[in-house]
Amino acid sequence: MTLAAARALAVTLADAAQATVCAARPGAPDLKPDRSFVTALDRDIEAALAARIADRFPDHGILGEEGATVNPGAEWLWVLDPVDGTGAWVAGVPVHGTLIALLREGRPVLGVIDMHRTRDRSIGVQGQPTTHNGVPCRTRAGTAMAQAILSVSSPDFFGPRDMPALDALRAATGWRVWGASCLAYGRLASGGTDLALDAGLDLWDWAPFAPIIAGAGGRVTDWEGRPLRLGSGRRVLAAGDAVLHDAARRIIETSHGDHAHVTARA
Repeated sequence: MTLAAARALAVTLADAAQATVCAARPGAPDLKPDRSFVTALDRDIEAALAARIADRFPDHGILGEEGATVNPGAEWLWVLDPVDGTGAWVAGVPVHGTLIALLREGRPVLGVIDMHRTRDRSIGVQGQPTTHNGVPCRTRAGTAMAQAILSVSSPDFFGPRDMPALDALRAATGWRVWGASCLAYGRLASGGTDLALDAGLDLWDWAPFAPIIAGAGGRVTDWEGRPLRLGSGRRVLAAGDAVLHDAARRIIETSHGDHAHVTARA
């Protein structure tokens, strides 16, 4: 198995998911225990993608947001979010997409962010330049904190222990973008924004971001500055360059005081 072969499959998966979403209405959503939306089509797309992976790479593992679980201890593990931003899809706001990642021994080595309506597709492969719609892209480096554009998926994802970091970075940055979902990380990789801060995310929400942002020249970690990998938790910090990332980390640590290294909320 090569990363080139995995990339080719990931593109096929993204094409299939996009075609399905764009040809259908979301239907009536159900409310999951975490109060996020899911539709029957979310589940159908995930099942179809998982079947394609199993057919092409039967020895690989699969983890999906909607319950797909195949050989989760495998060396190569595919992670799927068939519709990231289902609430936006139901509301008719075009910031929903499909997230696809491949982990090797727990570390993300391939990622795809595919936006269904805007047709933005970011692909990152370990050791290769990230592409946006097939063209190599770069993060915006050298931005000062006071001029930085910060994206946040939703303040609703931040628990009481997370809010001080959000409030501190909101005060320190030049502008904020709210609710862009996974599109925000694609825009950071292609130079549209400078920082992304999130809490309350699961593996399938952030796994593609690591190779995409790293391959574009940026840095993405958990809030403690550790590389993202299987088991990293639910907090993500991404920046266009290492200097801005370090500055954001200092703000987060200061905002928490003695609780700078609290465990991400369950």
